[in-house]
Amino acid sequence: MSKSRKKPQPRPVPAQDLVQRGIELANQARWPECVLALEAAVKREPGQVVAQLNLARAYLYVSKLDEAVSLAAEVRRAQPQLELAALIQAEAFNRMQRFAEAQATLLTLPEASRTTKAYWFSLGYAQQLQGLHQLAIESFMKALSIRMDDAQSHYCMGLSFFEMNLKDEACECFRTALLMGLDAQTIRTVGALAFAERETCQWDQSEPHLQQLRDLVAALTPDSAVDATLFTHATLMDDPLHQLSVARAMTNRWRTFQPVDRRTASGASHGRIRLGYLSGDFHAHATCVLMAEVFEHHDKNRFEVFAYSHGPDERSIMRTRVESAIEHFIDTRSMSSLDMARRIADDQIDVLIDLKGHTSGNRLEVLAYRPAPVQATFLAFPGTTGAFFMDYIIGDAVVTPLTHAAHYSEKIAQMPVCYQPNDRKRPLPRPMQRADVGSPEDAVVLCGFNQPYKISPQVMDVWCALLHDTPHAVLWLLDWHSQARPNLEREFLARGVELNRVHWAPRMDLADHLSRMSLADIFIDTWPCNAHTTASDALWAGVPVVTFAGDTFASRVASSLLHAVGLDDLICDGLTEYQHTIKALASDPARRAALRAALLQARETAPLFDSEKFTRDYEALLHRMHTRHMQGLPV
Repeated sequence: MSKSRKKPQPRPVPAQDLVQRGIELANQARWPECVLALEAAVKREPGQVVAQLNLARAYLYVSKLDEAVSLAAEVRRAQPQLELAALIQAEAFNRMQRFAEAQATLLTLPEASRTTKAYWFSLGYAQQLQGLHQLAIESFMKALSIRMDDAQSHYCMGLSFFEMNLKDEACECFRTALLMGLDAQTIRTVGALAFAERETCQWDQSEPHLQQLRDLVAALTPDSAVDATLFTHATLMDDPLHQLSVARAMTNRWRTFQPVDRRTASGASHGRIRLGYLSGDFHAHATCVLMAEVFEHHDKNRFEVFAYSHGPDERSIMRTRVESAIEHFIDTRSMSSLDMARRIADDQIDVLIDLKGHTSGNRLEVLAYRPAPVQATFLAFPGTTGAFFMDYIIGDAVVTPLTHAAHYSEKIAQMPVCYQPNDRKRPLPRPMQRADVGSPEDAVVLCGFNQPYKISPQVMDVWCALLHDTPHAVLWLLDWHSQARPNLEREFLARGVELNRVHWAPRMDLADHLSRMSLADIFIDTWPCNAHTTASDALWAGVPVVTFAGDTFASRVASSLLHAVGLDDLICDGLTEYQHTIKALASDPARRAALRAALLQARETAPLFDSEKFTRDYEALLHRMHTRHMQGLPV
């Protein structure tokens, strides 16, 4: 009887074949399989640079960012001149919000290797994310000296110019980027351009771009996934369904995200409802100023409060105040979005409140990983997130009436009076004379202290008509930045208004600003984006606000604030009523005096300024959200 032969063992797949397979999988965006193939290649043949670099890049796409950094660093130790390794390492640091380390990594590359557009763009991007905009512009310029037609460099350089209040220069960059072609980023770039043009009140240029945005958004399908400048759509457009469409397309980019693991726990098991806040604005910022007393008044017997801060720590009085008020304050600046979601899930948060929405520097994608069973958007962004992962938008019967439910991807959760909290610890106006600010004592002062982008041509027409009809009135505007004022003055002259009828107020700190604002007779609001925090400042200063309500969240905020101080008769239905109301009030000093007296009393009695009552109502709303989830009821 013959001996049985050994079954032949399969020959190991060569490392080169595994690398090729990994590259093929990468081209198909099958990243988990790509990682497995390339890990096998690196294990089979350690030190194989092509395999290591491809694996490090693949790690970026499966959020193994620490592994990407380590592997790229290993390659660089052997070959410090390799630009691609430095770029991968910097990209991983950027995704972890470790922007200074990304910059430092790139600066360790030998000068002889700093020769490509990719290098200088990556360096500029890391500098931009740190707020080092002058350095970023210099780096983007070097990228463009190598490849002048790089649309992305033009676009990003425009963002830095914008942040430096060089709006005209930003516009030129955005226009050039569009000429060079940005494909899927067209909506974002047109939005940035239209907003920058509105910031400088170049209405003849912004209006065609706003129409272009309407056309681009109208062409979207329910499955579209685009990058967009959502703030432009929410503040400059008066069509809520347009806003919903583009917001949905924005958040569709995260449809493939899988929920993070979460231990099955609830408020019932750990005693108190665990309430989390996600924001980059826990510092001297308008959102934080409004929320400060809410944080301080939270009932710590019922709520265990967590803050996940992904914004700067400028060691301001407001930052210190908020850190003292919140039980668990976690700095998440160095975390990737996935790591932030895992931390929130590990903390077993029951209700997670995002305080950014689609505003600058947001981390909405954290919520796309579903780290909490109940997730809501609140306060910062005046409109829908469009997000499939957001359960509620917190509003009230004025800003978010239930008849507007179709305008929102979220379910509307209404506060009983007004959605906006206020800080009673803000400064009280101190005595000041009009002579102190160069304003005439005998004039009716119409105050429009909104930022320039909120001033629409339609509102300008009404303001100029008021000045023509009310010879004893002057207009008082905020001199927000140097590039808007000349264009606004040109518009006044074109409408026959002499410039001595328009007075300008420089930017100043909150205490001085409130004191100055109290000198005005009437605050005249803007549309389609109202005054928000500025309107509550005016009411706090004793200045009546005249507004009119549109169909969008952003156009109804001042109406909500007026309702909360009992001045519903100053809410108008359209521009004609708005103009007539202001004109009548300007001619009625007795009524203005009565309104001022009512507002001074409202500081002590009105729901708008009762922070403790607001917090109790807000907590009751959060409790109902949590209870519905615990009972298995639908959102």
